[in-house]
Amino acid sequence: MIRFLLPLLILSGLLGGCQSNDKPAATAVTTPATQQVTDDLGHQLTLPARPRRIMSLAASMTEMLFAVADTATIIARTQVCDYPKAALRKCVINSYPLDIEGLVALHPEVVFTTEGITSLDDIARLEKLGIPVYCQRYLKVDDIFRGLTDLGRILGRPAQARKLTDSLRAELHTVAQGSSASAARPRVLAITWQDPIYVYGENTLFTDRIRLAGGQNAVTEHFAQPYPALTREYILKLNPDVLIGGSFGKLDSTFFKTYPELRRIKAYQSRRVYGITGDLMERPSPRVVESVRELHRLLWSPPAP
Repeated sequence: MIRFLLPLLILSGLLGGCQSNDKPAATAVTTPATQQVTDDLGHQLTLPARPRRIMSLAASMTEMLFAVADTATIIARTQVCDYPKAALRKCVINSYPLDIEGLVALHPEVVFTTEGITSLDDIARLEKLGIPVYCQRYLKVDDIFRGLTDLGRILGRPAQARKLTDSLRAELHTVAQGSSASAARPRVLAITWQDPIYVYGENTLFTDRIRLAGGQNAVTEHFAQPYPALTREYILKLNPDVLIGGSFGKLDSTFFKTYPELRRIKAYQSRRVYGITGDLMERPSPRVVESVRELHRLLWSPPAP
């Protein structure tokens, strides 16, 4: 019996020796389940550490999400979200008026939007229902790049966001380098509506876009409304070098026909009246560099004969 017990005791001692080595016992690694963030309007939100069900209520923000997020996590779009093409495969939630019932039924973990697109009342109603709404604000082109960086951090994809913003900044630098340093910056008036005449004000993203393209916003006065209505007398006083809002032929038969006295402005006299791609102009999205490039081309190409 002793003959059989001895090997067992030796083996037991060896095993005990292995267990009593100096390596620390393995410990479970835990990661936070939530993250605390503050959006551009100052709202403090508690979000999942890695949101898996997200959507946007603004066409520009949908473009931002498709540029940074894992697109499988994007569960819906609005009726006006048409870019990129992949967005068209997502189900539609009406944003105006907001289909709150349909949105809630999708169980989003966070809803993204931009300032001025979703009303504060709708944001409050969604948050009361337990759906956090993260809002971004853009006054400069660099705010779009910062917004992409913030999305990358919130969605757990900082590397993707950094690669995109580095590329966009490099492209933007190339466009800005193409402006003539010696030429005077043309003064540009961009209209958004004809009757009454609404324009892009000084406190809009357009001012920074046109600056990067080598021009300047003809509207230098800071109005309370970002898109002020201007009188014909005010526009005559501005006397812009360039007018954006439609092709020369189109505006000559509509806008200038309604306001014939505005044919005295420099833009009309030199036929520097241009149309521009609407969604590039209107949306603060990753395609902002394309919009600056288009503006640059219009400003520095010879006017049509």
